[in-house]
Amino acid sequence: MKAKILIGRIGLDGHDRGLRTVAKALTEAGFDVVYSGLYQSPEEFVNKAIEEKIDAIGISCLTGAHNVVFRKIIDLMNEKGIGNIPVFGGGTIPEEDVEGLKKIGVREVFLPGATLEEIVDFVKGLVKE
Repeated sequence: MKAKILIGRIGLDGHDRGLRTVAKALTEAGFDVVYSGLYQSPEEFVNKAIEEKIDAIGISCLTGAHNVVFRKIIDLMNEKGIGNIPVFGGGTIPEEDVEGLKKIGVREVFLPGATLEEIVDFVKGLVKE
């Protein structure tokens, strides 16, 4: 069975070209990718993860709200009993914020310039765990 990855954006960020590109690369690499769509609330996103029986979650953030968004998602996942699902992310996130995101449970953060190959290889390793 293919690993199922939920990817999306939370909040009012409407830019999704990069996210769709990552979704396509993951699909071509053999993953079952569920794209949450735009303008999801953290609650809708976490509920989608539960409904779809997701194996990993990828979040993209370009608005500068990454610290709030990732913490809210991880808190909700823990509250709903799915805190064991790994979370990775990317977007326009300052390098100095990456360590803080990892401390709250984000497994990896892909900054501008990351290649699709890096992302796909990371997710392959993630789901093998």
